[in-house]
Amino acid sequence: MDKITIKDLELDAHIGVTAEERARPQKVLLTIVLERDLGEAGRTDTETTTTPYDEVVQVIKDVIADRPRKLIEAMALDVAREILFRRMAVTVTVEVKKFSIPRTKYVSVEIQRSM
Repeated sequence: MDKITIKDLELDAHIGVTAEERARPQKVLLTIVLERDLGEAGRTDTETTTTPYDEVVQVIKDVIADRPRKLIEAMALDVAREILFRRMAVTVTVEVKKFSIPRTKYVSVEIQRSM
């Protein structure tokens, strides 16, 4: 299957187990891999035959801004569900990176869902 990747989209999110942690926005990085047939887009060079990257990014921003979450697992699942609901991919992989554990680069969750 063909893939479109949006790598390390940086957003601010209200995320964390405690209310104190959720009170202030924290940086998260999201990597999204959209799997779908891109053959027609490659053959025709027509933007209407692919998934518009800017629309995917806006969907992700809207999902993240929608509500505070305790877990990055919930964030990843909500993003995946919305992308699939909008039929932007047949399979989507979402990785969310959070920078909350001292002396680590990050903590991440990666999920994959299909239609």
